[in-house]
Amino acid sequence: MSLLRIENIAKSYGIRELFSNVSFEITKGDKIGLIGANGAGKTTLMNCIMEKEDYDSGTVKMDAADRIGYVEQQASFTGNTLYEELLTVFADLLELAAKKTALEKETAQETQRSKIDAMMHEYAKISEEFERLGGYEYENQIRRIAFGLGFSDADLQKSPLHFSGGQKTRICLAKALLREPDFLFLDEPTNHLDVTMIEWLEDFLQNYKGGILMISHDRFFLDKVTTSIIELIDKKIDIYEGNYSRAMRVRADRRAALESAFVKQQEHIKKTEEYIRKYKAGIKSKQARGREKQLKRLKRIILPPDPAGFNYFLFNPPLECAQKVLEIEDLSFSFDTVPICNHLTMTVHKGDGIALIGPNGTGKTTLLRLICGELEADKGRIKLGNRVKTGYFSQHHEELNGQNTVLAEITYNYGIADEQARNYLGAFLFKGDSVYKIVAELSGGEKARLALLKLMMDGANFIILDEPTNHLDIPAREAVEKALMTFPGTFLVVSHDRYFLDKVTNCTYEMTDGQLKQYDGNYSYYRQKKLDEASAPIEKQPSAKKDKTAAKPAAIKEKKPYVKDKLDKSKNKKENLFSEDKKQLVLKRCEAEIAMLEAELKALEMQMNDPSLQQDPQESAKIANAYAAKQAEIDAKYEEWDKLMQ
Repeated sequence: MSLLRIENIAKSYGIRELFSNVSFEITKGDKIGLIGANGAGKTTLMNCIMEKEDYDSGTVKMDAADRIGYVEQQASFTGNTLYEELLTVFADLLELAAKKTALEKETAQETQRSKIDAMMHEYAKISEEFERLGGYEYENQIRRIAFGLGFSDADLQKSPLHFSGGQKTRICLAKALLREPDFLFLDEPTNHLDVTMIEWLEDFLQNYKGGILMISHDRFFLDKVTTSIIELIDKKIDIYEGNYSRAMRVRADRRAALESAFVKQQEHIKKTEEYIRKYKAGIKSKQARGREKQLKRLKRIILPPDPAGFNYFLFNPPLECAQKVLEIEDLSFSFDTVPICNHLTMTVHKGDGIALIGPNGTGKTTLLRLICGELEADKGRIKLGNRVKTGYFSQHHEELNGQNTVLAEITYNYGIADEQARNYLGAFLFKGDSVYKIVAELSGGEKARLALLKLMMDGANFIILDEPTNHLDIPAREAVEKALMTFPGTFLVVSHDRYFLDKVTNCTYEMTDGQLKQYDGNYSYYRQKKLDEASAPIEKQPSAKKDKTAAKPAAIKEKKPYVKDKLDKSKNKKENLFSEDKKQLVLKRCEAEIAMLEAELKALEMQMNDPSLQQDPQESAKIANAYAAKQAEIDAKYEEWDKLMQ
């Protein structure tokens, strides 16, 4: 059995310690999610395990025959074509093939019998090793994996540098899978992938036989794929069984228990110290000294830092506006002669949280730019309601001035004093000298945080967001979710973050082939509707087949009894296949229902934490009861899910 054991490894850069005493195991079939804030050291830890980077102490043990496949976050390619790039994975085989060819030529030219025998012996050894490593199959393997990941024969002749971000991620995945590694390591594998491709990757990884260690901020992806979660926090790791949502519930329970124990211990320490002060010099001095010794030996509970480093924030209250915020009628738009939108119709009402989803390249960002007035439609009408003020979060942050410092970007645009600007920036993790960084030199996540802060301060009542969670770690995404859930205005968001969409949206528009289709619910509601649509024709198939086979029982029995046996076996096989398909549909539907229930639970949690609600005891009790009922409903669904998995 393949086993990768990590024991007490530690890593520091100078005086800065990233992590220490990190120990865990990866076995065949494990699917482990590695999470933590940006900069916590997740990628460094993964590099240490693969021995791509030195670590200070500890050991990494793995069987010499086992292999690791790695899908890195930033792709780097050396091949002139995609086929040549995939060939780089087989460098050892190509070297053996070259040795074989050279020996063939040398043997053909050699005349001495003894040397020919030695060459033939060497040739036999090389050929055996070449065959053992799959040397006669690697070309077929390249095509099989490449075609399975959506590449064509024509794509194999293109430069890998000319592919999109999502296609480059698939190239890295293909390179990792070609040698069928025992352990697969993935660093942000869903970056640049659209939802369709992410769902393909989820299904693939769920069925992968080897062990998997994956770094990801995509919580929906982690929920679907992982069997356990490792969180790198405060220079150490915490390990949780189950997927991301279950891990977070356990973490919350652990922290609540620790906080309760901390409070009780502090009360005990306070009472003991009062007793010691009161009786240290009196008739109970012996008892007081005894308690003082006990207090010194007491192991103090230390509360770890709150993992949510991104401060909670609220939008500035927006202006009131018309009930119909946006109306789109018969909208068409083309780039050159390529149609992007075709007779689109859409209505956005005040207070709506709209998700706009669809595969990459379908025109979602184009539609946002049309609404914002950056592009002009070929045909149709876009009408904003009275007193509607829009705010736009661009995927590439064109609204930021790259020449400004972070501080100047706020003081200049909003005319506020440095001290007030620093308070706002501090809430978005720009602290100390970081406010003097030049905007153009910020990381992707820092630019996203600054752009979000500006959006908060604009006072818009209709916010349009293009991939607002890109480059953000999980705590930052959760803060954005909280802000949008309490935003009293209207918003339209394009995002591939399905967990985020589940929590903040109440309506979903799917964009495909230049058309829009509306679903009156969040992402999980949309997925369940799609599953219902997909399962509807399947459920009709068995009865139709049953009627067809039932039409000729007598003739079959009378003329060829053995044919009936074959038909029965074929029928049973088909029924088993149908049963498995139906089971998978029921399983996916159950998972979608769990995700929807958990989103509703989060909404109730937000209401419970609302200070205005807590002032009303009756309403507070009502929400608390609803929360308990919803939690019970989720627990029941998880039991159903466990039975289906078994």
